[in-house]
Amino acid sequence: MRAPTARTAPAGRASRPAIDERRRVLARRIRWVVAATISYNAVEAVVALTAGRAASSSALVGFGLDSVVEVLSAAAVAWQFAGRDPEARERTAMRLIACSFFGLALFVTVDAVRALASGAEPERSTVGIALAALSLLVMPALSWFERRTGRELGSATAVADSRQTLVCAYLSAVLLVGLLVDAVLGWWWADPVAAVVIAGFAAREGWEAWRGDICCTPVAGLVGDGGGDACDDSSGDGGCGDGCSCCSR
Repeated sequence: MRAPTARTAPAGRASRPAIDERRRVLARRIRWVVAATISYNAVEAVVALTAGRAASSSALVGFGLDSVVEVLSAAAVAWQFAGRDPEARERTAMRLIACSFFGLALFVTVDAVRALASGAEPERSTVGIALAALSLLVMPALSWFERRTGRELGSATAVADSRQTLVCAYLSAVLLVGLLVDAVLGWWWADPVAAVVIAGFAAREGWEAWRGDICCTPVAGLVGDGGGDACDDSSGDGGCGDGCSCCSR
């Protein structure tokens, strides 16, 4: 009679304990980057709003309010991952992030149109230029780290929030160019025109977040040692499905 043999995991696939441990590590990383994002944007909002009021700059005020929206988006992710079952809160968190995108797009559009219609020229703001330059360095780094971690974890919420952070980086570039061009060349209209383009991008990202079209790569397909393509779902037991946006970006 043959002795019973222990069942082993298929080659190239991690064991369940390894998968669970990897998920805990990734969730912890997301909580860290979300805390960093909230802290930075809270300071950014105070500085931008104060400098914007002092210089009568609608662009700086709008940038400060965008930072408030960014805090709300990051807070939604923090709320999701504070629970025992983050997946159960994902749809609600995604809707909150989508609404923050829509609010950002609406405000930036209205503020840009108002600035163009009034023709009001803001004063030069050295603080605003320095803040925009710093944010242009910090925001892409935070966005990249959260997006990378969120994709590996398979968290649509984290990836959506990373895009919100990236929009903030784009707005930092718009603000920096607008303030510099206005200060050097006197082209006051450059900032609101570029802001309208950013608003369109934010609206598109908000729509994708509302539909949940962000990422569907489970960590189980990524922590094995087989090194296969995470976007290959031919086996039917992991990876991205057809049309998954994280595979096409």
